[in-house]
Amino acid sequence: MLTARPHGGATRPLRDNRAMSSRTFRIAPSILSADFTRLGAEVTNVIAAGADWIHFDVMDNHYVPNLTFGPMICSALKPLAKTAQGDPVPVDVHLMVQPVDALAQAFADAGADCISFHPDASAHVHRSVQAIRARGCKAGLVFNPAEPLDVLDWMIDDIDLILIMSVNPGFGGQSFIESALRKVEQARRRIDASGRDIRLEVDGGIKAGNIAQVAAAGADTFVAGSAIFGQPDYRAVIQAMRAALGR
Repeated sequence: MLTARPHGGATRPLRDNRAMSSRTFRIAPSILSADFTRLGAEVTNVIAAGADWIHFDVMDNHYVPNLTFGPMICSALKPLAKTAQGDPVPVDVHLMVQPVDALAQAFADAGADCISFHPDASAHVHRSVQAIRARGCKAGLVFNPAEPLDVLDWMIDDIDLILIMSVNPGFGGQSFIESALRKVEQARRRIDASGRDIRLEVDGGIKAGNIAQVAAAGADTFVAGSAIFGQPDYRAVIQAMRAALGR
């Protein structure tokens, strides 16, 4: 289970509904789609609306053709990552950067709770995962739409999260790539076979109209950017997503 840590440190067949109902679902709004002129208020408001995690899409204009934000933004927003009752809300960082290790360390120091990266962006995937976990963070691996899951043969015992991209990384507001559902199913089978508590996250084109289908394929954590921040009522969107998930 991912918990927050203190600052500084086309229709497809459904899976077994019993397995789906046994999972705890998490909705992780991506601040890439938030209003940057009032980012702190956006984080506070989306948490009040029911967000489970806050998702950072970190891009370097090298691994992907866009540039977003760095660890200073994470550090500034970390104190706001809590509910009105003071319960911490995990900060989930997705690194679309190359190389990985220096920025992973910087985001760990800035208060990230989980840091995920693309295995093809690291020269030594195992070492990068171990470095993230050594900083007190959960570690995840991210897979682009056309990228196979083969590295999991060697890494599944060392990670806490698998993130399946259902769009090509680099920009928000893209449409869901249907073939990602097959990859989610494959990843779920690998997780179940491992017997480990690994979150299965999907990022790209997630909305109330398809979130149940993605969950049925095996996902338990859902990144949504423009689907939430592009609407006037964040709570209504998140509630619609939970209703589609059946909880």
